[in-house]
Amino acid sequence: MSEFGTHTAIARARAGAVTADPVGSRRSPRRAAIDAALAAIPDPELPVLSIVDLGIVHRVEATDDAVRVEILPTFIGCPALDVIRDDIARALADFGRVEVVTTFAVPWTSERISPTGRAALAAAGIAPPSAPDAIRCPHCASARVVMDSAFGPTQCRMLYYCRDCRQPFEALKSV
Repeated sequence: MSEFGTHTAIARARAGAVTADPVGSRRSPRRAAIDAALAAIPDPELPVLSIVDLGIVHRVEATDDAVRVEILPTFIGCPALDVIRDDIARALADFGRVEVVTTFAVPWTSERISPTGRAALAAAGIAPPSAPDAIRCPHCASARVVMDSAFGPTQCRMLYYCRDCRQPFEALKSV
């Protein structure tokens, strides 16, 4: 397996472990409320997704008077990180002291986007990440699409055009 494959496998395994309860455990009402607050925070660049559905929440540690949240940047130098940190701190302020840390413990990959997040992207007219030859038009589901530009409005998006319905659309880059 390649190094990229190893990192992807680790990220996939950890993505499920971040939000899942350990087998047989019960999530406290406080932790459930913290998780719900995080799930309600929209991504500033893709507001149809929550930061949880985008998969950037890596780890959450909560004590009686503090919360520590580790987030993974989708791209190094992502301009939205400061806004996300501030949104998390504001959303969790009622839970005590809040620490939001950016981590590179594992690389963020587009595999971390939840099925709910992928459906929200498609409903908003943005193709979810996939291999370049597997991108489908979010408007008509056609595979007859062409890349118009590898550079979209943000680092994580590309511009495509559908040859069937003739609609332009954005596609999230597969990382």
